Amino acid sequence: MSTPGIDRSRLVAWMAANVAEVGEPTGISLISGGRSNLTYRVETRTRLLVLRRPPLGHVLPTAHDMRREWRVISALAGTAVPVPEPVALCTDEDVIGAPFYLMGHVEGEALRNRDEADLSPEQARALSERLAEVLAAIHAVDHAAVGLAGFGRPDGYLARQLERWGQQWTRSKTRDLPEYDRLAARLRRRLPERSPAALVHGDYRLDNTLVRLAAGADPQIRAVVDWEMSTLGDPIADLGLTLTYWQDPGDTERSSIPLAGDITLTPGFLDTKEFAAHYARASGADLTDLDFYVAFGNFKLAVIVEGIHARFVQGKTVGEGFEHVGASVPTLVARAHRALDER
Repeated sequence: MSTPGIDRSRLVAWMAANVAEVGEPTGISLISGGRSNLTYRVETRTRLLVLRRPPLGHVLPTAHDMRREWRVISALAGTAVPVPEPVALCTDEDVIGAPFYLMGHVEGEALRNRDEADLSPEQARALSERLAEVLAAIHAVDHAAVGLAGFGRPDGYLARQLERWGQQWTRSKTRDLPEYDRLAARLRRRLPERSPAALVHGDYRLDNTLVRLAAGADPQIRAVVDWEMSTLGDPIADLGLTLTYWQDPGDTERSSIPLAGDITLTPGFLDTKEFAAHYARASGADLTDLDFYVAFGNFKLAVIVEGIHARFVQGKTVGEGFEHVGASVPTLVARAHRALDER
């Protein structure tokens, strides 16, 4: 049976030549999700692997870089940041039509919605605290010591990010949105002067981690995944995007925004202010300009979602649930304006 995005015979031949020790694939299946990069479960006779490749269409320049993800998880293996085991990288697009890499399977769940996990209030609080602590651990990595010197250019990071995501918007947009243009101008005027240098994940949220749940025990974050947008830059930009995904009780508007579910409404979960405060305690970071970073997070997510919507319009998405994605873009832009208004 064919699997979208995978040429099975070519993959089997490549694995036999490059990672013969893991055994021949006996089963390949698409893992649920796939709004961005595509992720597959690869069963072999000796072990279970995971394959990551770019989406099938509308791949923007610099986006969905498998080499980037590979470099990061290879560098972080053995550090305080939990990541899957790197197994093999393939840069030959002739194998399955795009670069890809293989990593070890991690026993854990990508939690998005409340009905996916039976968490007590104590477990929910512990999980949200651990999420903040792992983010702080990412930002504390000595990037030069682990081989990531030159992985990004932290000087001028925020200005370049605004420019980069603005270009992505131009390439992806399916309609004119004047409030987006006004937002981009406001963000340019409000750029914080500070620009600390740290490893940033670029899309940090609970369902980009794999969580191990056990009855009567605190949840464990076994791995952080989806490093495609990682670089060296301002760590508070990571926090701002995490808070963009977060839903507080009473925030009904947030429920219409894709890519993260409602698990943060589980009783016991920290709310956005508590999460930011716990991150600040774990990292020692100054959160004076947090409103800007939350606005920037909404801006960035609006561009990402518009790109997903563009792929859906072109018929290039794999999976279900894309038909309503585009409607959330104006909502994200409006939320960004409100965050800037709060100062």
